[in-house]
Amino acid sequence: MSRLQYIALDTHQSFCDMAVLNSQGDVVKRERCSTDIPSLVGLLQAVAGRRKLTFEEGPMAGWLARNLREHVEELIVCEPRRNAYIAKDGDKDDPIDAVKLAQLLRGGYLKAVHQVDCLDRELLKQHVAFYHHRVRERVRQGHQITSLLRRQGVFATIAELADPQTRRTFWKKMPQHAVLQRDLNALWAVYELMCTQEEQIRADLVRLARRHEPVRRFVEVPGISWIRAATFYVYLDTPQRFTKKSALWRYCGIGLERHRSGTGPTRVRLAKAANRHLKNMLMGAARSAAARAETPFADKYQYWTQEKGQHPVTAYRNVARTIASMLWGMWKDGSKYDPDLIRGVGRKD
Repeated sequence: MSRLQYIALDTHQSFCDMAVLNSQGDVVKRERCSTDIPSLVGLLQAVAGRRKLTFEEGPMAGWLARNLREHVEELIVCEPRRNAYIAKDGDKDDPIDAVKLAQLLRGGYLKAVHQVDCLDRELLKQHVAFYHHRVRERVRQGHQITSLLRRQGVFATIAELADPQTRRTFWKKMPQHAVLQRDLNALWAVYELMCTQEEQIRADLVRLARRHEPVRRFVEVPGISWIRAATFYVYLDTPQRFTKKSALWRYCGIGLERHRSGTGPTRVRLAKAANRHLKNMLMGAARSAAARAETPFADKYQYWTQEKGQHPVTAYRNVARTIASMLWGMWKDGSKYDPDLIRGVGRKD
């Protein structure tokens, strides 16, 4: 049997450092090449034997994984936060980082990060992230405008400023200084542009989301819009990623982690290493579903707040777990939304 070689890449925009360890843990090769697929493939093929490759998750990870996977025995895109303490120990530069990563690979200490294999799905995921980024930028721009008004004692919401006549009324309350008026007009012009872009991207995203059969079933669930359904779809990518609801909840930022040392008390907290897009989506869906009368989610929210006496935030989180479990189950078995099944999912851990 050919010997197994452990290869690690420390990736950068302009170059990559490679370190190769043999099965005994000895560094047998160090190389540096430009960050392009032909150069990296040539570097990998120059390593004799069976090749096991790793590099850390980052902006280029999906592109590298799709193009290098077929040239190695096994490829692991690993979680960089898990490696941070070891990487910071001792001397540090790019070749040393590659060696440390190869040592972690050989020892089996790396945590794999799921990668999307299909380019179309990866581009849909990027489009969903782009939409959420545009929304955040539009909100940030609105805060800039209202903050500038407050500095002069004028208090208005961005919704009030949307009406042109109302906006002119608030503008007149401001000091009629040329510099201030130009700043206001410039900020508002950018805000209107952001709103137009957001509407265009949203319409395009809904059109793309309608093409995917699981997404069309997700929108049947109360509180789940096309955008929320597409967000859940692209960031999970496949329902087989998780074997238990608790792992799904932790990834979505609505699950709990338990910590205990010695004979001390057990402390429970929300999972920190989570996908913020999924957390925001599920918590938003929970609030929307709980606000709709005569739905099982509203009944559950009332039960947790009134009968169990839970804080509203905790109750919303429990509703979010129920929604996540429902979507996950529908995706796994290809079923449609059934309100009668909600009673059996989303149990608070």
